[in-house]
Amino acid sequence: MTWVDFWALIGTLNGEASEANCQRLAEELGSRSVADIVGFAERHAEALYRLDQEKFGALPVADLTDRDGRPFPQSADHFLYTRCAVVAAGRAVWESVFFDVDKFAPYTSTEYDAEWLLYVPDKAYELATGQEWDRSTRYCFETFSNKDGWPHLQN
Repeated sequence: MTWVDFWALIGTLNGEASEANCQRLAEELGSRSVADIVGFAERHAEALYRLDQEKFGALPVADLTDRDGRPFPQSADHFLYTRCAVVAAGRAVWESVFFDVDKFAPYTSTEYDAEWLLYVPDKAYELATGQEWDRSTRYCFETFSNKDGWPHLQN
């Protein structure tokens, strides 16, 4: 799957990875070939991997503070879901954050829980084949997987 095709499919989310939007995307993707589903999963994982950087992960949650009013840090899971929200927002937003970290910051808000986007390839595969897919992709999208994005964590 090309990046153009991937971003066109992401565009069907209308900028929001709600459960309903992700179900609709999974159904659209599930009507395509298994190769397209695999290609989507690969592009999705790579898009998330590229965002796995300390400059984004170190941002606090936009709308939370601790009891003392200090910024509340993102957890590893929250940061993954935030990266999903940036991807769901579309190509222009995804590309823009690399040049301006302030454009990433709003997606750390608890309003943007885009976890549903993680399950789209699995649901699409199940719709297409009737089987569960225990996928692995070239890029791991879990937080701290991109060693170049977290240079101080390298040994």
